[in-house]
Amino acid sequence: MSARVATTCPYCGVGCGVLAGVDALGTVSVAGDPSHGSNHGRLCVKGAALAETVDLQGRLLHPKLRGPDGAFFRTGWDDALDRVADGFRRVIEQHGPDAVAFYVSGQLLTEDYYVVNKLAKGYLGTANIDTNSRLCMSSAVAGHKRAFGEDLVPGCYEDIDRAELIVLVGSNTAWCHPVVFQRIAAAKEAGARVVVIDPRFTATCESADLHLPVKPGTDVWLFNGLLSFLFQHGVMDASFVDAHTLGLAQALAAAENDAPEPAVVAKACGVQLSDLLAFYRLFARCEKTVTLFSQGVNQSSSGTDKVNSLINCHLLTGRIGKPGAGPFSITGQPNAMGGREVGGLANMLAAHMELHDPVHRDIVQSFWASPRMASQPGLKAVALFDAVLEGEVKALWIMGTNPVVSLPDADRVKRALNACEFVVCSDIIERTDTNVHAHVLLPALGWGEKDGTVTSSERRISRQRPFLPAPGEARADWRIVCDVAKRLGFVEGFEFETPQQIFVEHARLTSFRNHEACDDGLPAAPRVLNLGSMSALTPQGYANLAPVQWPVNEHGEGTQRVLSDGRFAHPDGRARFVATKARAPVHAPDAEFPLVLNTGRVRDHWHTMTRTGKSPRLAGHISEPYIDMHPHDALRSGVREGELARVQSRWGAMVARVRHGGDVLAGHVFVPIHWNDQFASDARVGGVVNPVVDPVSGEPEFKHTPVRIEPFPVRWYGFAFGRRFLPASELSYWTLIQGERFFRYELAHRERPGDCGAWARAWLGVNDPDADWLEYEDRTTGVYRAVHVLDDRIDACVFLSSRPDLPSRQWLSSLFARERLEDIDRAGLLIGEPPGAGVDTGPVVCSCFGVGRNTICEAIRKEGLDTTAKITATLRAGGNCGSCVPELQRLIAESRAATEA
Repeated sequence: MSARVATTCPYCGVGCGVLAGVDALGTVSVAGDPSHGSNHGRLCVKGAALAETVDLQGRLLHPKLRGPDGAFFRTGWDDALDRVADGFRRVIEQHGPDAVAFYVSGQLLTEDYYVVNKLAKGYLGTANIDTNSRLCMSSAVAGHKRAFGEDLVPGCYEDIDRAELIVLVGSNTAWCHPVVFQRIAAAKEAGARVVVIDPRFTATCESADLHLPVKPGTDVWLFNGLLSFLFQHGVMDASFVDAHTLGLAQALAAAENDAPEPAVVAKACGVQLSDLLAFYRLFARCEKTVTLFSQGVNQSSSGTDKVNSLINCHLLTGRIGKPGAGPFSITGQPNAMGGREVGGLANMLAAHMELHDPVHRDIVQSFWASPRMASQPGLKAVALFDAVLEGEVKALWIMGTNPVVSLPDADRVKRALNACEFVVCSDIIERTDTNVHAHVLLPALGWGEKDGTVTSSERRISRQRPFLPAPGEARADWRIVCDVAKRLGFVEGFEFETPQQIFVEHARLTSFRNHEACDDGLPAAPRVLNLGSMSALTPQGYANLAPVQWPVNEHGEGTQRVLSDGRFAHPDGRARFVATKARAPVHAPDAEFPLVLNTGRVRDHWHTMTRTGKSPRLAGHISEPYIDMHPHDALRSGVREGELARVQSRWGAMVARVRHGGDVLAGHVFVPIHWNDQFASDARVGGVVNPVVDPVSGEPEFKHTPVRIEPFPVRWYGFAFGRRFLPASELSYWTLIQGERFFRYELAHRERPGDCGAWARAWLGVNDPDADWLEYEDRTTGVYRAVHVLDDRIDACVFLSSRPDLPSRQWLSSLFARERLEDIDRAGLLIGEPPGAGVDTGPVVCSCFGVGRNTICEAIRKEGLDTTAKITATLRAGGNCGSCVPELQRLIAESRAATEA
């Protein structure tokens, strides 16, 4: 094993440290870094499975151009870069700089973000550069800036450990930020109380002392009511408010107008008055309160007001910048914050400066010595793609993201790319829903190959270091941008040779003229983002850079908490209470679309699955897209659990399997965001989501789209396993799942084959009439099973039925690990069930250790396991990342209920 490299996980914004290494056979291993302050050695299952995602299957390894026939062909870097530079130059010469745009990603490193932002705003002269962080964090950014004067997260993870009360708002932390959730669980064990505010009963709610299932969109009512309650009961830090804030009277007036008394709030939010008062009294009583919020707050047409209504309560009580207290935005992507530091959003400049401020524009342009500077904010994500469709933006460069899947009204995004004159995509995966629309494909480096920095939710800058060689002709994103910039004539501003040189320039800019007046003539408070001392980093110092939280002082020491001195980043140094107005979502359900769609993540997948979709371990927990809905709504919609249904909105439709997970209230449905055209036939929920955005932040309304659910009739259901890809695209429904040594497909079709045997042979590619072929058919029940055995090993199989209740996939998947099928296995395949008790471990619950539901339930029953700790001691389940602990708790409760019955 080579020496392990200290790097950072590429998933969520927790920013966990990872130790990665490669042995002599090229096998990659990963483990949590015990010395990293974000995780102290812990990893969630996604981080633990990173080694399964770094193979080169599906990688884009060479530059490619689209030919006249629409097919891509390989070319050299010089040709590809010339094509990009010529395309952008032509559009700018004919239509001006605002006819070009960039759409980038929180997956980029800070150094990548810096150079592309510099090129767009300071050299091309357009602010048309936005990022997929707009889709998850921009409401938090806008709320921070309104309240604090700068995009600041005041606290740190240690505050969770110290808190008396932890309030989780719109965050399924157990699944989306499992390492943070472990801190929450530990704090609860130490006596902290936990309140979860979420329309769904998620895995996080299993461990809560109180769950408030508020109606989607009613958070402002809730927190305006809390503000009024606190003020009316004298729970206020008057000295802090008087000395360090402005605007309380206006915020209180707005709050009391919306929420004159708790009963009004309870009715508006759809919660029990007793539960609401229990929350308000807990908040009033607990001085050390941390309020963690995420996408359920941000992804809303009133997301910024939700953020500020929450922050107002912390300002009133002075619970900010103190150990164990503060509002805390937990970030969705590994470098969403790093991108914001260097101006990656269309309305920002680098170093937390404001694009609308002429003084700030002059500071940045002077520092860059750039020929021009964008003078007005650019197009935010949704508006950007509207402008592409309307022909206003004619050249677009997309980096490390998949907007045809992730943006709302995603079919409109697809039409926009088809209409665009010139589309460039930098990516690590060759075939994505977005890349198929490109004119130029540029191969980028992926995690394990990239070299640079990222910033976590607690402002902690960490290094991502390479431990794998660059595959094929892949290059760093910053280098690709610099090469294009030079071809556009901007040599002097882009002569970087290493990421260290870029980071040092970024650090210098954060301290450059950092006390100058704003355009209103008031003396400026210094920007809190200050990395000035890091501008002296040598190449060796950068190579050895230890994780550090900004701002960084002159001695290179980081800062755990900001705003603890009561000095805010507004020119007068005071925080602002923001008057927030409660309002209903823009589109209300009606007779045609009577249900409300909410979207979000599942535990073991990430974004559009280009990484996690490669991991058999991560595919085991939830293997196909689903529609989670209340049984009463299913009955009214004419659909059944286990069958397929279509989700239809005014903007689009998708198909998935119905389930009743018990997570959603009547009138609501939930669909995960991850599946796309590479992994399923028709499961892009982004095509269904309405494109309404928050008027301040531009963040889309992913949590509230009126929809209807209708049956998706099919004649047969099925599944198939094969050691190679199978041609599923002609079927009415399919989902692809990566397994260990196999590919698995869930299938359904509107027409049943006339001859199942002939169809199965042709579809599985079994052409030899003398092949070892096992099959069974019962035409009365519509059941058909066929298995191809090659050299005594199972090669492929297909199971069909007129009903969706098919045999266990877990048992069948285990057969692909065997070097030889026994006679008893062949018999089991023909009868469609495992031969003997204990063979079928059931659906995976603990992905870290591959422990199935049946195994856990059997152990609970036989050995009387009545705590999750006992399950862990017996089966290891729940003993690593802990994200399955809520599910283990549910299985214990179900077993207890069954026994008592």
